[in-house]
Amino acid sequence: MKNTNSILEGNDSMARILIVEDQKIMQKYFEFIILQDPELKLVDTISDAREAVKICNYSVIDLVLMDVQTFHNHDGLTAGKTIREEHPGTKVLIVTSLIDPKVLERAKTGCADSLWYKDHSEDEILDVIHRTLNGEHVFPDMTPDVELNWITSGEISPRQLEMLRLYIYGMSYSEIAKKMNCTTSGVRWNFQEMIAKAGYTCKEDLIAAALESKLIVTTLK
Repeated sequence: MKNTNSILEGNDSMARILIVEDQKIMQKYFEFIILQDPELKLVDTISDAREAVKICNYSVIDLVLMDVQTFHNHDGLTAGKTIREEHPGTKVLIVTSLIDPKVLERAKTGCADSLWYKDHSEDEILDVIHRTLNGEHVFPDMTPDVELNWITSGEISPRQLEMLRLYIYGMSYSEIAKKMNCTTSGVRWNFQEMIAKAGYTCKEDLIAAALESKLIVTTLK
């Protein structure tokens, strides 16, 4: 499903693409997508987002296809923000499996030109690549839902999810209450509701599920 109004139509040059992905199988997958398109040229495939910044400093790159969680947990969003600020002609497309709403939020606020999810088809990802090269900003309306035992993540309110995130980051109930302008008992009630709705026996099970499903990501550097 290639965009027929490609920026490269009528131009002998090819769009130069840099892939940043630390998983070998996904590297091969993205390489296949790029190499099958005669309008795209694969410049390199690397595993570290910080190296992408260096490459953009000495090479002309039209689009960086960037994972979020790269080698050594280096943050593709931080690298994307740097690339966009220092090289305005380079587009950054985040393609990720992380469904943490904060990832999408950060991408929309200056860290990427577009974001899409890895579980979509080759044609769909290729279409997003071309649309991004053409100057569009392509983002999903919302993050995908994941199962949390009896419920999906969409059944947890954004406010509850933020409370869970702050607790995972090390805040106490009282600190969360102060930050979110509510009472400590209100924070406790929200945790009890999340645990009960999902059918867990304790908040540790809820936390483990949120981390395992990548609903909340804490490992980026």
